[in-house]
Amino acid sequence: MASVDVTRVAGNIGALNALNSLQSINQQLAIHQTRLASGKRLNEAADDPAGMSIATTFDVRRQGLQTALNGIGDAKNLMATMEGGLKKIQDILVKMRNKAMEAQGDTIGANERAAVNAQLKAFRDEIDDIVKQTQWNSNNLLSGVSGSGTTSSLSFLTGAESTGGTSEFSFQEESTSGIADAQGFQASTSSLGADGLGLADANLAVDTTDHSQDTMGKIEDALNVVKAGVSQIGSFTARLNFKEQALNVQYTNTEAAYNRIMNANMAEEQVESSKYMILQQTATAMLAQANASPQFLLTLFR
Repeated sequence: MASVDVTRVAGNIGALNALNSLQSINQQLAIHQTRLASGKRLNEAADDPAGMSIATTFDVRRQGLQTALNGIGDAKNLMATMEGGLKKIQDILVKMRNKAMEAQGDTIGANERAAVNAQLKAFRDEIDDIVKQTQWNSNNLLSGVSGSGTTSSLSFLTGAESTGGTSEFSFQEESTSGIADAQGFQASTSSLGADGLGLADANLAVDTTDHSQDTMGKIEDALNVVKAGVSQIGSFTARLNFKEQALNVQYTNTEAAYNRIMNANMAEEQVESSKYMILQQTATAMLAQANASPQFLLTLFR
């Protein structure tokens, strides 16, 4: 800071020093007031270029994690839709099994057997309707035939990475992939409609005891397929739950890192703002005094 010489009135150094201090205080006060108004520590790249770059990286990451969490939520809803359809098919198959069991005894006649057969076919047709109605965004969830409106596997967004950020699900008749497979279940999907479950007309005969027993066996085989499907859906949904929990932890930590760099500590900023407001007042007073100090020289001319 320049030395003050009040005898040289052409250059009021004391006032200039006070003015420089006041301008510096005003700049700092403006910074803290802006942070208080915006809630952000970094309002422009000049505030902290390196910090802004790091914060942007964290921001991209946290938004990607939030998108992945939304994707997992949608996937769980889809799986719940699929599970609901399978459970209803399972209920129908249980009723079909009971009807086939009734037809094994000779206590019913030909007319009763015909009625049982008609009811079994009606149940079978309802299974096909459920398979067609179990959809998500025009994709049939319980049909494994590739083509328009059907799908053999389902791919879900389960991560924020550009590669390996998806998991796939498809029904499998045999376990062909290990639990450590990063991409989920990999197997061809068999249709869970009546034909895929082996419930064609020829397999629903109940006209004799032997045929009724065969029909009951076919229905039990179909029931086992559906139960396996429900189990696979449950296992995959559990995986989605684990992924969701892991992503929630990552999102929270990433948000904390971004918050520490980018957002202002409001209590600290309020303290600093109050300090600079006081300094602003004292600097203004000192500037007024510095401007008045050279007036004592007028006494030399009396």
